[in-house]
Amino acid sequence: MRTIFTIVILLSAATGSAFAHAHLDHATPKVGSTVAQSPKEVVLWFTEKLEPAFSSIEVRNEQGAAVSMGKATVIGDRTQLRVPLKALPPGSYKVIWRVLSVDTHRTQGDFTFRVGQ
Repeated sequence: MRTIFTIVILLSAATGSAFAHAHLDHATPKVGSTVAQSPKEVVLWFTEKLEPAFSSIEVRNEQGAAVSMGKATVIGDRTQLRVPLKALPPGSYKVIWRVLSVDTHRTQGDFTFRVGQ
């Protein structure tokens, strides 16, 4: 009986990490920040590895127009997602991200940052 209990506990512990989702850990520019100059890119760090083909970032200006240049790419240890940006004039920008982690869970979110005062 004790062996069965031990096996159940071990299996529960092993599957617990398999159900993790890729959550945003931090970003550059920082969430809600104001930066003095236009950033050259947006880089997002996640808590889990990402599937490159199913992970994206959109960056939009106050009018809703896209200001990114090209597609987002997964870099580093596959927990980072980056997208290059056009030169941004002062204003507010919205970052919209959608990712698929290697455990096949989708997560998404958004945040804003400002360029200028």
